Amino acid sequence: MKRKIITIDEKKCNGCGLCVPSCHEGALAIVDGKARLVKDSYCDGLGDCLAECPQDAITIEERDVDAYDEAAVQEHLADRAKGEAEPAPPAGGCPGLRAFTLATAKPAGGCPGHRAVSLDAPEPAASTDEPAVSALSQWPIQLHLVSPNAPYWEGCDLLIAADCVLAAYPKLHTDLLAGRKLIIACPKLDDTGDYVEKLAAIFAGNSIRSLTVARMEVPCCGGLSHIVGEALTRSGRDIPIETVTIGIQGDVLDRR
Repeated sequence: MKRKIITIDEKKCNGCGLCVPSCHEGALAIVDGKARLVKDSYCDGLGDCLAECPQDAITIEERDVDAYDEAAVQEHLADRAKGEAEPAPPAGGCPGLRAFTLATAKPAGGCPGHRAVSLDAPEPAASTDEPAVSALSQWPIQLHLVSPNAPYWEGCDLLIAADCVLAAYPKLHTDLLAGRKLIIACPKLDDTGDYVEKLAAIFAGNSIRSLTVARMEVPCCGGLSHIVGEALTRSGRDIPIETVTIGIQGDVLDRR
């Protein structure tokens, strides 16, 4: 049938993912670094996502597509909700999916993101007999894999970091991760369709003391702050939140 439906200009889309949580039908996802319609029949054509796109890459047009299917949308949303609580895999399953707490010693105290640059790497640190200590205290850490029901969320301080922060920020373990649980995600390259719902479930189901969002300076990384903010709103919780912006040279550009 001929009806109104969104269309996405891939040349304009930078894959920030801000449009995904604004679609209450779950019709949008980030695939191969671009926003895409999951299925035409999931889009109602109302265009709630238009205002969220900083690139003006989303418009509404009238064309021949499948009719909007509300029943299919509800089934799609129900399937996504089932995936939020991920049970521990049975014996013999992938050990990378098993949630557990790690025993660690407490340590002391365009888009410019696409521009290829060469950074002046520091000289390697002098070798010492002092072993490096990881501040990571739980597993898994990727947002697709963590379970909202994992026991270590209760009463924790939570760090939600963009993937690139782990490589760029040399003081990650001592400055950001020490004393916190960790979730990592990439708002540009991940399929972020379920991220808001999963984070909202973690926030709503646990007494989290504080949130720290660590993102890179590149514009597309702002999608992580948007996802966390939307999830916090949906959870109905009032959790103190700090955003730390890391530069590609590894320095802290902003904390607020």
